Amino acid sequence: MTDLTKIPVTVVTGFLGSGKTTLIRHLMQNAGGKRLAVIVNEFGDVGVDGEILKSCAIPDCPAENILELANGCICCTVADDFIPTIEALMAVTPRPEHILIETSGLALPKPLLQAFNWPDIRSRITVDGVIALADAEAVAAGRFAPNVAAVDAQRQADDSLDHETPLSEVFEDQIACADIVLLTKPDLAGAEGVARAREIILAEAPRPLPIVEVAEGAVDARVILGLEAAAEDDIEARPSHHDTPHDHDHDDFESIIVDIDPIADVDALVAAIEGLAKDHNILRVKGYAAVKGKPMRLLVQAVGARVRHQFDRPWAAGEAQSGRLVVIAEHDDIDTPTITAALAKASTT
Repeated sequence: MTDLTKIPVTVVTGFLGSGKTTLIRHLMQNAGGKRLAVIVNEFGDVGVDGEILKSCAIPDCPAENILELANGCICCTVADDFIPTIEALMAVTPRPEHILIETSGLALPKPLLQAFNWPDIRSRITVDGVIALADAEAVAAGRFAPNVAAVDAQRQADDSLDHETPLSEVFEDQIACADIVLLTKPDLAGAEGVARAREIILAEAPRPLPIVEVAEGAVDARVILGLEAAAEDDIEARPSHHDTPHDHDHDDFESIIVDIDPIADVDALVAAIEGLAKDHNILRVKGYAAVKGKPMRLLVQAVGARVRHQFDRPWAAGEAQSGRLVVIAEHDDIDTPTITAALAKASTT
């Protein structure tokens, strides 16, 4: 790679919990010898995804090449965060051969693509491709637009009706911006669910898109790296619900951070998170907890009422053994006292 060669960048987008971090971790370990760098844009102040990836660092993608941006949506902090981060990576020796960007689950990819046209970086990087991850089970269940067929029928009958939810708009914008869609968790969706998810995605896509089923992030890097899409030059072909500048904000969503005492019963914490998802429409919970009598930290990742947890690393010497969880929901569903009380109760059970 010469100094005049643009560094390719792959943007990995997708709804909350669709498997972006799992995919990037797989790519880090199966990049075919390419020197990688990773930018992680978290929603909330707890850098869970970035820490997971740093724990998987290898010589071709060392920890210093994994950078976190937690000051807000990456496309809303271009001058303050994104440009300096890109410039820092391009100054690394040896220079990365490919950069992966993991957006937050609530990010709109199109404004990020527009940032690649900033004069300071346009001549030095290019968007190799936009990879959109879609949870097959969630898409098949119509969670992004309740009863898609009925909504479309109502819209056709009365043009003044708009039954799209903020979640559906995020999903549709991500699909519209994609070069490839990865359909994740196909085992949970089953054959019928996968077929339904494909149908929904193709109906939303503004152009024919390849759709690849992927379990646990395992996809051949050759399928999604090296697309040479130059997406920053193809922005107009990627329509968005939020094309006007004033439309792009994240007021529809809110995140809170809840500190929890060490827990005695992991199942009680799981039950509390499941209850919050069912009763209070919580979209995402991620973070970690301390379990009494255990030397390892418990990593917690929840999408709706589906909760996954595992012990990820020992507590460091002198590290405070306590828990911290990021809770994300639509703005009107964030009831901080109720959420805090439910999680606190789990820690005392």
